[in-house]
Amino acid sequence: MDTKTKNISKTILKSILVCGAFVVASTSPTFARKLIPTLIKDFEFEQKRKKKRDQLDKFYNSFYYLRKKGLLKMEYKGKQLHVSLSEEGKVLAEKYSIDELRIKKPKKWDKKWRILIFDIEEKYKSRREALRGKLKELGLYQLQKSVWVCPYHFQEEVDVLKNFLGFTGGEMTTMIATEIEKENELMIFFNLK
Repeated sequence: MDTKTKNISKTILKSILVCGAFVVASTSPTFARKLIPTLIKDFEFEQKRKKKRDQLDKFYNSFYYLRKKGLLKMEYKGKQLHVSLSEEGKVLAEKYSIDELRIKKPKKWDKKWRILIFDIEEKYKSRREALRGKLKELGLYQLQKSVWVCPYHFQEEVDVLKNFLGFTGGEMTTMIATEIEKENELMIFFNLK
C-alpha cells in the first residue's frame, strides 16, 4: 500500500472512531464512491476531473482495504448498511490518534500551571513507561518521577492517554496551580520569559 493510501486509511479509521458508526441507506455496491467524500469533509478534492476521480478511487480502495483486513464491520439491517470499527480497527484508530496527539499552545499564557500526578502499580510498568515517554514527547516538564507540569490546557490529551492506556481514573490526577516552586526554571523551559 502506498503512503497516500495509508494516510487515507488512517483518516477513515480516525473519522469512524470519532463518529462511532454510520449508516448508509443504500444497497448499492458502489456506495463508498458516494459516501466517502461526505464522511471525511476535510479531505480536499482537486478541481481537475481526472485527479478527483483518482482520489475517489484511492478512497474507495482504502475503504475496502480496511474492510478486507477486518478493521471495519459492515452489516445490513433491512436496506441500511451499518459501518463501524471492529475491535482491531478501534485499537489501530486509537493508536493513530495517540501518535498525532499534540497540546495546543495559546497565543497568550493564562499564568496557570497544569500538573499531572500519577501513581501506577508496578505490574503496569510498561504502561507507566509508555505514559512517561508520551508526556515527554508532548513537551511536559518532569518535576518529579510521576509529576509532570505544563502551562497549557491538557485535560483532553490526558483523558485520551488515560483511555488508550486502560487506566480507570484513579491512577492519574490533574490540578491547576497559580504558583509553583521552580517557576523560573519552568518559564525558561517553556519559553515563557
